[in-house]
Amino acid sequence: MHADIHLHLHALAATELHSEAAAARRWAAEQAPTAPLRVQLGWKLVELGLRMATPANRPVTLAA
Repeated sequence: MHADIHLHLHALAATELHSEAAAARRWAAEQAPTAPLRVQLGWKLVELGLRMATPANRPVTLAA
């Protein structure tokens, strides 16, 4: 494969990746208002799982 063709294919792939990254950033910006609630719910579920998995005589402490 000639170097010119390789560089052209690389440029095409890089352009495609840049556009996908931009789309992902736009999607994340649209989803941002719901993210904190999802994070809080996730940590509550982790805390609940830890409480269920540890014996009753050992307290669970989370540092988040």
